[in-house]
Amino acid sequence: MAAEEETHKSRVPEPVNITILRARHLRGSKGDSLTSLVRIEYGSSTLGESAKVDSTADVAAEYNFNAKFDCSFEDPVILDEVAYKPALVTVVEVLPKEKKQKEEKTVLLGQCTVDLLPLVKGERKYKSTLIIHPLPGSPLEGVPPDNPKPEVDVVVSVNEPLLNEDHLKDSNLMTITVEAAYSVPESWNPSGTQYMYAATMPVPLSAEKETTVIMSNGMLKALNDKDKEPPSKQKKWPQPGGAQGGAVYIPDKFLEAINYDEEDGELCGKEFRDMRIEAETEKNRVIWNCERRCYMDNSAVQGLQQRIAQTRLWPVEVMRMPMPSAAKPKGKEEENPIFFHGVAYVNLAPLLYPGVKKIHGAYRIHAYNDQEVERKTKRKGGLAEEAARMATSLFRNASPSVKPAKGGKDEKPAKEKEKDTAKKQPSQMLKPGAPGTNEASSDTEAPVQQNIEGMQYDEAGTYIILEFQLDRPIVPKRAPEELAKKVAEYIPPRPLFPRRTNGAQRAVDDFHNQVGSIGNLILEEFRGLFGDELDDGKLPQGNEAAEERRRKLMFELNTSGKYFAFKEQLKHSVVKIVREKYLKTATFQDKDKLQAFLSDLYVFLVDQMHIGLGNVLSLEDETPVPAPLTDSSQLLHFAREAEVNENFELSAKYYQERLARNRNDADHWFDYGTFCLLISDITKAEECFKETVSINPQHLHGLLLYGVVCAMEERNDVAETFFEASTCVDPSSVLAWTMLGLYYDGIDSDIQAEYAFMEAQKLNMANAAAKQRQNAIAKAAVATLEATPDAGGSQQAEGSVVQQAGSGDAEPIGEETSEAGIEGTTRAKSATSQAAPSEVGSRPAHVDQEEAPREPTPVPESSIFMIAVEFLLEVKATQFCERALAHELLAPLGGPTPAYHVALARMKLQKKELDDADHSLKEALVLNYQNPDAWSIQGHLRYLQGNMEDAKMCYERTLSFVADAREMHSIYLRLASIYLQDGQYQEAKNTFLYACKKSPSCISWLGVGIACYRLGELSEAEDALCEANILNNSDPEVWGYLSLVCLATERQLEAEQAYKYALKVSLQEGPLLDEIHDMQQQVGFGNPQF
Repeated sequence: MAAEEETHKSRVPEPVNITILRARHLRGSKGDSLTSLVRIEYGSSTLGESAKVDSTADVAAEYNFNAKFDCSFEDPVILDEVAYKPALVTVVEVLPKEKKQKEEKTVLLGQCTVDLLPLVKGERKYKSTLIIHPLPGSPLEGVPPDNPKPEVDVVVSVNEPLLNEDHLKDSNLMTITVEAAYSVPESWNPSGTQYMYAATMPVPLSAEKETTVIMSNGMLKALNDKDKEPPSKQKKWPQPGGAQGGAVYIPDKFLEAINYDEEDGELCGKEFRDMRIEAETEKNRVIWNCERRCYMDNSAVQGLQQRIAQTRLWPVEVMRMPMPSAAKPKGKEEENPIFFHGVAYVNLAPLLYPGVKKIHGAYRIHAYNDQEVERKTKRKGGLAEEAARMATSLFRNASPSVKPAKGGKDEKPAKEKEKDTAKKQPSQMLKPGAPGTNEASSDTEAPVQQNIEGMQYDEAGTYIILEFQLDRPIVPKRAPEELAKKVAEYIPPRPLFPRRTNGAQRAVDDFHNQVGSIGNLILEEFRGLFGDELDDGKLPQGNEAAEERRRKLMFELNTSGKYFAFKEQLKHSVVKIVREKYLKTATFQDKDKLQAFLSDLYVFLVDQMHIGLGNVLSLEDETPVPAPLTDSSQLLHFAREAEVNENFELSAKYYQERLARNRNDADHWFDYGTFCLLISDITKAEECFKETVSINPQHLHGLLLYGVVCAMEERNDVAETFFEASTCVDPSSVLAWTMLGLYYDGIDSDIQAEYAFMEAQKLNMANAAAKQRQNAIAKAAVATLEATPDAGGSQQAEGSVVQQAGSGDAEPIGEETSEAGIEGTTRAKSATSQAAPSEVGSRPAHVDQEEAPREPTPVPESSIFMIAVEFLLEVKATQFCERALAHELLAPLGGPTPAYHVALARMKLQKKELDDADHSLKEALVLNYQNPDAWSIQGHLRYLQGNMEDAKMCYERTLSFVADAREMHSIYLRLASIYLQDGQYQEAKNTFLYACKKSPSCISWLGVGIACYRLGELSEAEDALCEANILNNSDPEVWGYLSLVCLATERQLEAEQAYKYALKVSLQEGPLLDEIHDMQQQVGFGNPQF
């Protein structure tokens, strides 16, 4: 790359040719017939003048004039100038000589500017038709609006592109637009002395060099300034040279109206909406409307990226300067006084977001202070003095006619200038002193050295609207197709259809099918011949009788022609076997080989015939498989129940049974993977999530969990791919963007994390706004229906509901608004319909009318981090859950809330950190003593600690609340089990029945059966135990209690069978087995060993 750069810099300068072809619709001082010429300028140089050409209203002026300048490649400044400096074309009328006149008299008709930017983008030749803007006093000013406007055809070309494809790929183009500053200090008087208003900032040109960008064409405008024509929304050149009038505007470049919600600045929130509307409709402003393009080579782009990553904030300095004199004073060096020195800190970090090319927003202007600028931007010294010199130079290089008519008046108020000069010293004292001053004195002088003028920016609340746009993003965003391809490389998707067998296997299968079909036909013939004997049971069974039946059957098949038909039916499948399996397609030349082949083929066909017949017969004898009594959702419920009871072996069995029933269901693999995460089997969890994505590449949770597993194993490249892919699968998912941000946060990629969290926050707010609108519509519908209960008014009510909902709703995010939109929908409006409608900021006209009440700001029910926490707790991803809870603690909508402490306690319980969980639950109950989730988890904690009395109290308190807790099933089971231990069998029975009513399971019915048995309700106990046995016929406790019930009801056979099954399914030594043995001793039966 370095060699290419050296080659590029040593390249011979490339001539840039500007050809003026012709001009049309010109008008001279004496009518449509005139003699004219064109002059071409670039920067401060005049490239040449054309020959004089005659033209009329119908005949164009054919100049065919070519001028050129050389573009050097030694310094990137040259290409930067081509990007932002236009070529100026001036059309000059040449009047005929009069008597006694030595030289011809000329009149400047008009000007236009030629944009050279396409050359920097790699184009070799392009043609433009440009409007010729009349100059002051030109005959073109009198052209009626209905007449065609004067225009000129221009061709710009180079022999070789200024930048080849490699340089275009590595370089970039930054476009900086300074629109306007609002709410300027009240001391600025638009009708008083005229000043220059400038904005300046540094921009990297290469890794070592920076250039100072200056935009000094700001104009102070009053709201009710009706004397002058309002400024256009068209963007201006930063250095127009000698351009005047309409030629100072960039062709076809206009400001875009952007909604507040789409901005990136400091003042985009709804809390600033009223302040901004007031400032942009009722206060003075400074208008620039200026666009500056900055070419950056590869090293400059890298430098910009590194600088933004280090500091984020970019300084944009704003200042006011007196109008310079027309000529540079002779003698001593000219001073360039600076007043009202301020700085705006622009956060350029969004330019490092993936795929982001533009930021646009409003930024506060603060008083300039060297120490603060160095602290925030890591830059020493400002650009004000250099910018002032550049602004003065640009002013003097401009055409005299563009200088203000009041220029002489600036020299008169000497006293005022002296005051301003005196004021200048405090603002300049931002620099503590000469380079040799000691640092000890700077601390004592710092309070004295205050930028008094700059402080007026803070007092007035001044802000400036800026836009930074790149030609291509610094950090490219991977396309969804690319991510999907990358995911498929890591996890190949399963084929949509089963893999087709090869040709040989298909041929054999076809032979089996034909054999089975012919066998059924022969069986029908046999039944037709000997059916009567079969029905009567008189069919002889001897060998001779069987041989006789075979001869009769063969005779019938031969005489009817069916034998031949069967052979023809088999022939095609046999031919396929010969061709596909034995690969024989040519005629045998050797008879011995033919006989050997036929022998092998015969043996193979006979064997396959037996297999085919066996398949037909076995299918008829096969016992149908009964349908399962439990479905997938019930098995999942049983597995989760076993997890809560920490019976992980049983839980794994249920998960595996779900997979055995349907291995092509992605959710089955995903649920099993989350269970593996719970038991810390990361390898098996990874395989499960891999199967999930393989079956369904669009499975959002599968992509996220596979990314989590890869992040846990520190395979960050793979993890990033899957997290990004999840945001492409569902771009509107708050969870996907939050998880991506948590991943970036884990690898210390702060800017990328900030971008992901910002996207998640936008979606969360949009969801809250949509829900708020739905609630408003529902309330309006209810209110209207209550007001108009009759049927006749229902239609009218419906219409009014829609109208109310439409008037009250906030506009959807991203929706474009018209220029006459209601307050708050666009970024700016003028105060009345008579105020400047096109002024920048340049807001759509605002009609004086009663405004609809503004919709309240939507507040999401939970923060983006709590949404992620809930998901991560469900899937047992504790590592990411800790990260999300840490962010929740610092989030504006979060903090140490009861929900935070409950979630933290749940995570600690999953990690078996019981003391920490207890502390978090105490904090949650202090904040909200009636939180059912906190009490339920407190009960689980006490249950795990073995403190059954406290656990029972917590569970009973949870059930007493109106609102249910999160996991009611586990609460019912554990509370009922405590009742059983305490001998409260009726309460245990009722509580178990509650669990059976909501979500029946083997354990809940078993509890009902035990409670009923202890209460002596043997019939109900047997029914409950049978229900439990249906749901799980391998539970040893169910068989044990069934044996007890049968013993109590004196059913010996059933008692022995239940007892044998209990031992078969591994009923362990314990109180239940001892009770069964005692009962068997009492009744004298039930144990086959007696």
